[in-house]
Amino acid sequence: MRERVAILGASDDPGRYAHRALRALRAHGHTVLPVNPQLQCIDGVGVAPHISSVAGPIDTITVYLRPALSEPLADEIIEARPRRVIFNPGAESPTLRARLEAEGIVVQWQCCTLVLLREGRYAGDLPVRQ
Repeated sequence: MRERVAILGASDDPGRYAHRALRALRAHGHTVLPVNPQLQCIDGVGVAPHISSVAGPIDTITVYLRPALSEPLADEIIEARPRRVIFNPGAESPTLRARLEAEGIVVQWQCCTLVLLREGRYAGDLPVRQ
């Protein structure tokens, strides 16, 4: 199943994991929705300044922000109603995790989007969007 994936903390720096994830997700046929208030475009893809700026549904949010930056976005993430949120290494926030799980959002903890894609485990057992 192809997904619409918001990349929270998207980067235009090819050396950053968020940028590598953008390219890998696209290579696997997913629609990437980069989110970063400081950028306008990455590899020809428009960048949303905020999650709330993303038009349409979001299947997955993959987080590449440290907790101090992601925790204030909890309400915005919950409002987007993604089916899941992936916390990549270094982005883990127990506070944000608890809020998301309390809202019924699937959390993949201490995962790596790149590893999940490479190992064919990205889709996993996700709930079907109603």
